[in-house]
Amino acid sequence: MTEHKLKAALQTLGHTRALKDGEVKPQGYTLEFEEVPAIIQAFRRMVRGLEFEVSEMAITTYLCARAHHKAFTALPIFLVRGFHHGAILHNTKLGIRNPKDLEGKKVGVNRGYTVTTGVWARSVLRHEHGVDLDKITWVLSGDEHVAEFQPPANVVSIEKGKTLERLLTAGEIAACIGVQVEHADVAPLIPDAAERGFRLLEQSGHYPINHLLVVKDEVLRAHPELPARLFDAFVAAKQPYLEQLRAGSIAAPTKPDRMYQRVFEITGKDPLPYGVEANRPMLEALIGYAVEQHIISGPCAVEELFVPGTAALTG
Repeated sequence: MTEHKLKAALQTLGHTRALKDGEVKPQGYTLEFEEVPAIIQAFRRMVRGLEFEVSEMAITTYLCARAHHKAFTALPIFLVRGFHHGAILHNTKLGIRNPKDLEGKKVGVNRGYTVTTGVWARSVLRHEHGVDLDKITWVLSGDEHVAEFQPPANVVSIEKGKTLERLLTAGEIAACIGVQVEHADVAPLIPDAAERGFRLLEQSGHYPINHLLVVKDEVLRAHPELPARLFDAFVAAKQPYLEQLRAGSIAAPTKPDRMYQRVFEITGKDPLPYGVEANRPMLEALIGYAVEQHIISGPCAVEELFVPGTAALTG
């Protein structure tokens, strides 16, 4: 049987390693992976040039790309999860006593306004601390993957020659999302941030999605059987990793490994569930946040985000 070759971009993680190594393949297909220095570069190349036939992508980049009619569609395969309370740092010398004090001030966002970490972190400010996001000036260090996106009026670009890290330590911005800064005057805005995320998971099932998988539309039209075969392959690829998590047998666990292990301990369930229904609450929440934050113009049904016929897939 002839195998179709598909150019793909996917980072190597515990639950994707079997695909990257070729131990697991979609039936009838070979994924030819291009290694990129950072996976966000693949997002940009996919959005702007459709350079891959199958690609990992940040979920908010996908929402924005979909709103601008980019020629690819997602499968309900959710490759990266995370908690974002700890993504917000602030300058401790500026009298910021609580997140609400950020109103009227400048807050940095690493890279673009539509970066998924930024969206989830702003949702924490809005929904857990009552911050009016429209009363903050958001300062970006880069541009958007989706070039057509027009940010709201309270979003500005950083001055040439400056960095968010320097602005934060100098007190020129009050806080920043998505940067790493080691400085005596810089601290997490939300105390006990990591545990806060795990408590929300335990209390309400809040478990943010960061990345999913997209496939070029012309490939989907040519190969209608591909979505189900890709889905099955990704489900099969994560099984050895899940067994390692359950057994606690990962020899040198990474930060994501430790997070997924903790999620498993809290929920007793697969920490990387694929499929629409298992992830519907988080998908609906993210769509709502994207509307609130002026990234997309209005809500859509969760099913509209995915290749037709894939909503019933589970794994």
